[in-house]
Amino acid sequence: MFNFKLQATLIISLAILLTCLSCSGDKEKRPSPLTSDSISIGDTDLSIHYSSPSVKKRKIWGELVPYDEVWRTGANKATYINTNKDIKIEEKLLPAGRYALFTIPSESDWIIVFNEDWDQWGAYNYDSNKDIFRIKVFPQKSSFNERLKFVFEDSTLRFDWEELSYSLTINPEL
Repeated sequence: MFNFKLQATLIISLAILLTCLSCSGDKEKRPSPLTSDSISIGDTDLSIHYSSPSVKKRKIWGELVPYDEVWRTGANKATYINTNKDIKIEEKLLPAGRYALFTIPSESDWIIVFNEDWDQWGAYNYDSNKDIFRIKVFPQKSSFNERLKFVFEDSTLRFDWEELSYSLTINPEL
């Protein structure tokens, strides 16, 4: 006859195993799959890493993503950018390293924030004292994109989601 403690241990172990297996499943089946893009400009290597949520017939701007609040610019972990060399983004110096990319959207313009605390969940521990710099952008109407995406195009980083987009100019430091 099974010992109660042994039986309980086996059931708990099985539950943990099944949970781990379901979490490690196909990343494309996640509601907000992890994705990235990268580019090399000369000897400068850049990458951006983010979770890509879907619109799913929701009102995004002003509701799912509230106006005038810090947003992680994606889902789950904070979006982050990595550069192996110093670069300029919109003429502002970003030293080599990894940086979280946050957004503070409003109805007319957005503030894009590069923050040194790149490894955090969401924007719950966002600390403006760790901002490297901020850039104001004016998102433009674009064709509909169900999934949030970032794409490097030549010397720009382009953001697209729902029916809004913006681009940031990137220049490697000489």
